[in-house]
Amino acid sequence: MIPLLDWDMLKTLLAPRERASHKGDYGHVVVVGGDAGLGGAALLAAEAAARCGAGLTSVATHPAHSAALLACRPELMVNAIADPALLAPLLERATVVVLGPGLGQSAWSRSCFFAALTQAQTQQKTIVLDADGLNLLSQCETRQFHAPYDKWILTPHPGEAGRLLAKSTDAIQADRHGSARLIQQRFGGAVILKGQGSLVCTGPTSRQKLEQCQHGNPGMASGGMGDVLSGVCGALLAQGFDVATSARLAVCVHSKAADLVAADHGERGLLASDLYPYLRRLLNP
Repeated sequence: MIPLLDWDMLKTLLAPRERASHKGDYGHVVVVGGDAGLGGAALLAAEAAARCGAGLTSVATHPAHSAALLACRPELMVNAIADPALLAPLLERATVVVLGPGLGQSAWSRSCFFAALTQAQTQQKTIVLDADGLNLLSQCETRQFHAPYDKWILTPHPGEAGRLLAKSTDAIQADRHGSARLIQQRFGGAVILKGQGSLVCTGPTSRQKLEQCQHGNPGMASGGMGDVLSGVCGALLAQGFDVATSARLAVCVHSKAADLVAADHGERGLLASDLYPYLRRLLNP
């Protein structure tokens, strides 16, 4: 049996904020994603980061979405990125880079991915890699990125995990524990293998630790849940939690919030954005 993660124990890590604190104390999350037609994913991740306590949240997205994202959530700083070179000054100011929600795999997507990943790793930024960020990583040659890299959280579902390990989804599901361990061994940092009983694997390899979340329900099988999780991870990292602690907190508060939504309204029809008020409640114990 592997250890179970429990929100009631983890929430004790959430100390009250200092009365004289300001937004600069709680980090700057930059979400890079939202190719044409996929802007909602970037918005979900960014709003989750803001709702979970990041001091500042920016979005670097395809120009097609910039006006709509700003209209939906004016607290976000939305940047229309036509040329990936425009990412550089934005990433320079980032505390955490969330790379992948709605990123796609077009020429624009690939250019943004390589520009963001290269700069973030060179500058030793903390990274959350999700969705097409993981798919594009799986297509890279190892010389194109640094791994193992201790300052990132990878959040694959079984299909993305299969691509990272060049295995089928069925093979990942047949050995979820071994798969999570192998991804973390190869890539470093913290790995959240999503699914029923999401797994969190942290290192270093010589002291690798595997834990399982005991929260969550079938209502989470809907689009956008992973994008919200990546934003939660980013917010916790921006507020000073380390990679391993952020992964544990994020997967538990995300799943616990979904359980509260389901208890109030049922599992069918549960939307990713329904989690926001419950996340806020849980993160302010």
